[in-house]
Amino acid sequence: MTKGPFVAMAGATAALGTALGSLALQLRADGYEQYVESVATFSILMFVTSALTVVTWVRDGRPHTN
Repeated sequence: MTKGPFVAMAGATAALGTALGSLALQLRADGYEQYVESVATFSILMFVTSALTVVTWVRDGRPHTN
């Protein structure tokens, strides 16, 4: 498999995690505390997904042995 899909997926999920993190901070500043925990949790989930995508990318690049 080429590295393009891995790069796109990792970049997109990291960008989404960053956007959601900043949204959580803005919600906290505006007083919407009831939504902050859910948005922050989803933001962390996106960063973990991005990290796991990078791990998969690295493992895919290693030679396969039987």
